[in-house]
Amino acid sequence: MAIRLPGLLQRKRSFGKSNWSSDSTVVPKGHIAVYVGETQKRRFIVPILYLSHPVFQGLLDQAEEEFGFDHPLGGLTIPCPEEDFLDLTHSLNSLLEFLALLDMGVSVDKAY
Repeated sequence: MAIRLPGLLQRKRSFGKSNWSSDSTVVPKGHIAVYVGETQKRRFIVPILYLSHPVFQGLLDQAEEEFGFDHPLGGLTIPCPEEDFLDLTHSLNSLLEFLALLDMGVSVDKAY
């Protein structure tokens, strides 16, 4: 028996796109563009929900210490290795998907 979760699939699509690298100047509503990398900066689009997560706030504190409010690329620049940032966004995506399942009333043992 299959469980149909159309709302989850829609949310999952948006979460999957959240850590995409983007050259587009368009940032979807509810998202923010950040530049990540130690030497070469790459642009990512992430949900603004990330800004309230303690680990992400730690990255923002590092960015403030290094750049203050003068970000060289004109957007929020986060001085961390790209691989670490991708690991963090992957973990946050998984957490948000899990919370979406709980919000929809799916029991934890059925969710994973």
